[in-house]
This record gives sequence, structure tokens and C-alpha cells, in this order.
Amino acid sequence: MGATTVLAVDIGAESGRVHAVTHEAGRITQRGLRRFPNRAVEVRGTLHWDVLGLWDEVRAGIRQARELAPRSVGVDTWAVDFALLDARGQLLGNPVHYRDRRTAGMMDALFERIPRERVFAATGIQFMPINTSLQLLSLVRAGDPQLAAARTFLTIPDLLHHWLTGTRACEFTNATTTQLYDAAGGTWSAAMLDALGLDAALFPPVVPPGTRLGAFEGLDVVAPGTHDTASAVAGVPARSADFAYVSSGTWSLVGLETRERFVGTRALAENVTNEGGVAGTNRLLKNVTGLWIVQQCLRTWRAEGRALGYPDLVREAARAPAVAATIDVDHPDFLAPGDHPALVRAHCRASGQRVPGSPGEVVRVVLESLALAYRRALESVERVAGVTAGVIHLVGGGSRNALLCQLTADASGRPVVAGPAEATALGNGVAQLLGHGALADLAEARRAVARGCRVRHHRPSGERAAWDAAYARWCATERIDDGRRQA
Repeated sequence: MGATTVLAVDIGAESGRVHAVTHEAGRITQRGLRRFPNRAVEVRGTLHWDVLGLWDEVRAGIRQARELAPRSVGVDTWAVDFALLDARGQLLGNPVHYRDRRTAGMMDALFERIPRERVFAATGIQFMPINTSLQLLSLVRAGDPQLAAARTFLTIPDLLHHWLTGTRACEFTNATTTQLYDAAGGTWSAAMLDALGLDAALFPPVVPPGTRLGAFEGLDVVAPGTHDTASAVAGVPARSADFAYVSSGTWSLVGLETRERFVGTRALAENVTNEGGVAGTNRLLKNVTGLWIVQQCLRTWRAEGRALGYPDLVREAARAPAVAATIDVDHPDFLAPGDHPALVRAHCRASGQRVPGSPGEVVRVVLESLALAYRRALESVERVAGVTAGVIHLVGGGSRNALLCQLTADASGRPVVAGPAEATALGNGVAQLLGHGALADLAEARRAVARGCRVRHHRPSGERAAWDAAYARWCATERIDDGRRQA
């Protein structure tokens, strides 16, 4: 067979990319064609996404790639955020950013309407303040006029697909992240919609990855795993089934690929999440704050006039003292934009640890804390699934950070395979190629990805006792922080 090329539009919290993904002679490769920023915009105290700017960039990227004669295009983005359309199909307002403060207090408000156990049994989704369910509940409680006028709910990639094709549908992998979808029943959760007071007619049909949605200027539009993590996991170049993954970007998603969902009492206690995957898989994982804290630190230092870049920070961090202090990267203090260097120092000071001074020392604290958080998250999902992963595949932008990858190997005591950095684009293309019948199954796709990409191997340094001690101290510090939060 000859080469088949598809276009993967991958939009993350910091930037968007348009890639050409090509399958030829048993190899899948990707080539970046266009990159553009994705910036949050605050208007009168509310944080929005510039979705109209993203729409312009998506169209420009598609048109730029026409000379490659692609067979189709598909869009993936981050999860949980959404758009509301009126009866004419018009956008009612720029979608609100998940880091906006409108969900403050909404988790308690949700549990007043429906017990925590029933929410988890219905949806299998981790409880987080950014969840779609809580965002919608905030609109319900505020009597928001946009919600009253809304006739269609679409996640962000579904909105972009709608603008490309006119089709109103929600793709499966992103629908499952909303905490409104019952994956076991294969439909939107009546229990959740009733509890929130939402009309089921607002939610369109759910379609699987690989579904042809229509066409844009003669080019087929095929839904990938529209949740970027679903695509990233599909793009993992695993050669065996006993792997764990860390999709490392602004967020880090740490988990296992399974065939069954886990919604029992152990899964609830561990606060894991079950999200839909490509080709009928389940992603049993935990969300961990990722490189967001480093991104915010860099923004703060640049605003102060320091000419720093990511490579500079990593080099400085590599020279900084090892495990001098750690923080709870998932603490609510780090969720919103702000002066994160000051926050890191404040948390170290409050827990009686050495306070980092230089940018390199601050970043070292963050990266080591991330590696410890990865270990905790992985051990948590392993306890739920009753399995032990033999290797960690670390993909996404974080795979370029050799220090983070080595720290992850050291903290977890397991080998880490780093790369590809563009696993999301590759997995986006995989779902489209599966939909076209160009690949037989996910196993064949992963073999083709492995043949077409380069990876780095990181093995634990052998200082297991020191890392185990650091992990115990870190867990103890987190328990202290938990107590302060609950007080």
C-alpha cells in the first residue's frame, strides 16, 4: 500500500499545532506544519478561551496543508471545557477557562444534590474542581441566561468539528471526562443530568473515535480521540501490554490502559478516573498538576526581566541540591495563574523545609515533587487495577525534559521510556487511520509508531533507599497540608 497522510490538529493549554501524520510501509511518522499560541483572556474577572482565534488558526493550518493531499483531518484539545449554542446554532459566548474561579464551592453543592458515591458509580470520574459537571452547576445556581438560551452543549473539539462540518455530536473520549456520561450504559447519565437540573436534549449524540463527521472544503473530517490524553495514549509506542503512561504537559495524566472500568469502593477511595480511550479501551488514571507550575514560574521571571528559557531552567535545576524540599503540586494554591515562585517558597517555608532561592532551585523542587506525584498516582491506579506496570512510557512535552524523566525513573524505581513528544498528534492520526481501515488495530498502530519515532531510555539510578525515604517525607508533608486544608 502507498502512503496515507492525515492532518492532526492538536490544541493544548499553551499552544496549538497542525501536524501531518503519515502511515507508510509499516511506519507512522509526523511532521509539524504550523504552531500557534493559545492564550487565556480575562474579561471583567472571568477567564475565557479565545476560541474564535483558535478557529482561524485551525482553518489556516488545514489550508496550508492542502498540497500534501491529506485524506482527512481531526481535532483534539484539552478536556472539561465547553461551548453553548443557541437555537440557531450560534455561539452564546466565548467558552470559560477551567481555571476560572466560578467552580469554587461547587463540589459541596453537587454533593447536596447527589451523593458522592452515586456520582462515581454513574460516571467513574475523579473529583476535581475543574470538572464540567461543576462548571455547569455554577451556571445553574447563578441562573445564567446563556444556559437558559442554550440548545446544544459541545466540548471544545466538538465545537471546532461542528464549525468545520455542521455536525453536532460529542466524541466519546471527551464526553467521558465531563462527569456527565455513563460509559457503562453508553449514554448521558440521567442521574447526573437530573441532579444538576439539566435538560437531556441539550446533549447531542456521542460518537466513537474514527467516526466521519462530514467534510470541510472537500476534506473529510474524522473524529480522533478528541481528548488530547486519549490521543496521547493511543500514540504510546508500547511493545508490550504491561506499561503505564505519563502524558506530561501543562497537566500530567498518569495511568494504565485497561479493558474494564473500575467504579467500586477502592476506586472511589483512591479518587481515580475512568476515561474513554481509542479502540474501546479505558484509561484508568489520575490527573496530576503538570508543568503548569514551571510555566507560571517562567512567566513570572520573564515579567521581572530575566531572559530565561526552559533549557536554561532545566540546566540550572540539574545543578541544584537534590531533594532539598518538596511540595504538593496538586494543592489548590497552584491552580490559578499567579506568582508561582513565591507560592513554591511559601509552601516550603510553611512545611519547615529548606526554602529554594534561585530559579534553578525552585524548578528542582517542582520537578522532584512532580516525580514523586507520578509515583503516588501510579501506585494508586495499580492498587485499583490489581496489576504492576513494568515500564513507564512518558510522552508529551515533558518527555523532552531529560531531568524530569530521570527523576521519574528514580522516584518510581522503574525504567522510563521517554518520547515521542508529539504522541498526541500521532495518536490523533492513529484514530483517523483506524477509521479509514488503514490499520487493523491499536497493537498494529503502536508497532508502526515505535518504528517511526525515537525514544530515550532512563533507568533508576540505584539510590532506591534515598528515594523511598524522600517519598515517605513527601507523603507526610502532604498529610499535614491536607489537615490544614480541612481545618
